Amino acid sequence: MKTILKIKLNPSELHKTYLLDTMNYFNSACNFISNIAFNLKKFTVYSLHKHVYNDIRLNFNLSAQLACRAISKVCDSYKINRKVLAKFSLLGSVVYDDRILSFKNQILSICTTSGRIKVPMVFADFQSQNFHLRKGQADLVLIKNQFYLYVTLDVKEKPLAQPKNFIGIDLGIVNLLTDSLGNQVAGEIIEKIRLKYLNLRRGLQKCGSKNAKRRLKKIGNREAEFRKQVNHVISKELVKRAKDTESGIALEILKYIRSRITVRKQDRGKHNGWAFAQLQQFIEYKAKKEGILVIYVDPRNSSRECSKCGYIAKRNRKSQSEFECKKCKHKENADYNAAKNIKKRGVIQFEKTEIERIKFGEMVSINMPIAVHEAVQM
Repeated sequence: MKTILKIKLNPSELHKTYLLDTMNYFNSACNFISNIAFNLKKFTVYSLHKHVYNDIRLNFNLSAQLACRAISKVCDSYKINRKVLAKFSLLGSVVYDDRILSFKNQILSICTTSGRIKVPMVFADFQSQNFHLRKGQADLVLIKNQFYLYVTLDVKEKPLAQPKNFIGIDLGIVNLLTDSLGNQVAGEIIEKIRLKYLNLRRGLQKCGSKNAKRRLKKIGNREAEFRKQVNHVISKELVKRAKDTESGIALEILKYIRSRITVRKQDRGKHNGWAFAQLQQFIEYKAKKEGILVIYVDPRNSSRECSKCGYIAKRNRKSQSEFECKKCKHKENADYNAAKNIKKRGVIQFEKTEIERIKFGEMVSINMPIAVHEAVQM
């Protein structure tokens, strides 16, 4: 499994100038290559190399390998869309490989337009423990006047374990996440911060000045970082619970959720204001790393279905937090009830999948975990 490690660089003022010059020359070369590629309709490295290589070396002060990396970067950009001219920011990323980049004792040796320079790297514990998994290319990027190196890690996945049970996950607004074990992540503090950023944005949008627009961009980046950090913490704790209980994870299919669910006008900001897809992505890749099975299920009526008797009715959901079955009079927290329904659907889907695999000869063993059978019969 491929993941990205972000490493902070600590260059001197002189070395910062060298790195900025390299970034400018590299991306200027990319724009030059892009124009030629677009006009000649040549979008592969092999066909483009002979048309641009000599001019890049002559006009943009790049080493041979940096010139090759610039050609590759342009060709990669045209894999997405060949009908529009690709343009590159002068402060865009610079792509490096092992020929022009090396590491020794937390010191980075990197090729620039002014020759090789040595730059100290700032490592956290997690980064130092995983850096030996580095493989392939690395990107030099500039964020808020600070240089970082994005390194690709090749992480070995643990073999997928046979789950003894499942943990169902219900995502919501008041409670950001509720699982079928009864754990909840309250959205109260998160909602307070969301409203703070919302009010700031409204004031700056009314102003409309250049300075206000710059400030808006900063606020947007800060809010995105906050969401990302919270999602990382939530997903890490959930995967740990699944690992400790030897369980799989059942998640809701979020596709078309915005069009499928109608919310009041005053609640639209809440409904659209959190990156639930990002949270699921973090849960999935962390689970994959630990060999934990993740299953996606249809969440329709999960909040209206009784987890005890299976009766579905709109009236079962008395309020946001209250659930009372009109048939069997079962009462409990509405989000917890929905999480148990998602768990049950995950177990049923897992059992069906296992039966299909056995049917087509993909598995030798037909033994199902006892806990899974018990959960189906609940």
